[in-house]
Amino acid sequence: MKRFNSHIVFFLVGLFVVLPVFAQKDWSLVCNENWIKIYKSDMSSSSYKRIKVECTVDGTIDKLVRVLNDVNNHKNWIYNTKDAHIIKRVNSSEYYYYTETTLPWPMQNRDAVVHIKFQRENSKSLNIVAAGEPDYMPLVAGKIRVPKSANTWQVTVPEPNKLNIVYIFEAEPGGHIPPWLVNTFVNKGPYESFRRLAELLKNS
Repeated sequence: MKRFNSHIVFFLVGLFVVLPVFAQKDWSLVCNENWIKIYKSDMSSSSYKRIKVECTVDGTIDKLVRVLNDVNNHKNWIYNTKDAHIIKRVNSSEYYYYTETTLPWPMQNRDAVVHIKFQRENSKSLNIVAAGEPDYMPLVAGKIRVPKSANTWQVTVPEPNKLNIVYIFEAEPGGHIPPWLVNTFVNKGPYESFRRLAELLKNS
């Protein structure tokens, strides 16, 4: 039963990789394994938790941008992602994309439309802001559209071929999933996604 319930909430980071700047909250460490730290905190006016991931991985900003821009491949590393594809590319650093996250029966899969912008100020700094746009395209039959989501990436280069990443994510999943159930398993999905991302960056 525990395994079944944990699968229900892994869509939390399956949406992507609302607000361009998150309010400051108290963070509680929920996972400190290998080189990945995962924190959670309360969200304003919500029973769900905000998630923060901090890690240092091998790679370059150019490699990270290529991986994130390869939206069709998101299903191979973002946990429980069934499908992802670009809807509209505005320019080389901005686009809208669709993503679907698998949930086990009897839950319905969640989907989201995300507007993402890459802001690169110099060779050692990259900021990414992504916000859900639930009304950008019609609802898809059999899927529950995520009504609210946002994530930010703050990426710096502490030394050559190393990336320090601070990722913050929050979402309202829509439908009927108890917040206590979602919040019980906030660490597994982010951990697996960033572990796989690190492998891609190292081997690309």
